[in-house]
Amino acid sequence: MDHPLPEKAIIALGPWLETPVGGYVRAWQQERLDMLTADIFGFNALQIGLPQINALRANRMPNKWLTDTHMPSDPANTAATPIVVVHDFAELPFASQSLDLIVLPHVLEFAEEPHQVLREVERVLIPEGQVIICGFNPASLWGLRQVTGRLTGAHFLPEHGEFISLPRLKDWLKLLSMEVNRGHFGCYAPPCLTEKWLTRFAFMEEAGKRWWPYLGAVYMVQAVKRVRGMRLIGPAWIKQSAKAPQGVPVTNRVQKHK
Repeated sequence: MDHPLPEKAIIALGPWLETPVGGYVRAWQQERLDMLTADIFGFNALQIGLPQINALRANRMPNKWLTDTHMPSDPANTAATPIVVVHDFAELPFASQSLDLIVLPHVLEFAEEPHQVLREVERVLIPEGQVIICGFNPASLWGLRQVTGRLTGAHFLPEHGEFISLPRLKDWLKLLSMEVNRGHFGCYAPPCLTEKWLTRFAFMEEAGKRWWPYLGAVYMVQAVKRVRGMRLIGPAWIKQSAKAPQGVPVTNRVQKHK
């Protein structure tokens, strides 16, 4: 059975991650995901798509799930977390306000309706729940290489990905009342295909962080779902002293006359 075009595109990203340049991206993302998810607490965490990356490896929630649009042809090459649900990314099969954390590794770039995917993410997140989004940065050397590749037919990244700029993604999140509180850029090496040249340009990681931090080939954004009108209340056992002295009624004394 043939898959629709967007699904074929994200399926093509899996084999690309097994190439030398894909391994370079995967290693950077795994390190950042381990750092970001380690201190996010709750009960239910979900990774949507791309089982080649174990996004929830460092997270300590009791319930962690991985979903995708299809079952893997070779389960041995997937992440440690097994795929538990196969579904369309635009319709998440979870109850509203039921998840504490969702990770979207390159899902929006290959989704047919990225706005709908984000709306579904906002729906299933609890108030103050968090989402982490990974994406390719179009404002980078890799993005420029991809544009020229579309003209020449020599694509550097999977062909059908529509890469979303970080300012545009922030606007989408803001419309859904999701506040960005963290962001990272990485993979500053030029778009090389061989491990030899990627190793030669390894020095550009530190140089890029210092001199051109927003031009990394890959970005990662962490956002929190805010609910208007919601106020956290302190513990019920805290006693508050009266702001002004209050009078206390006293029973009248009855004098008995002999």
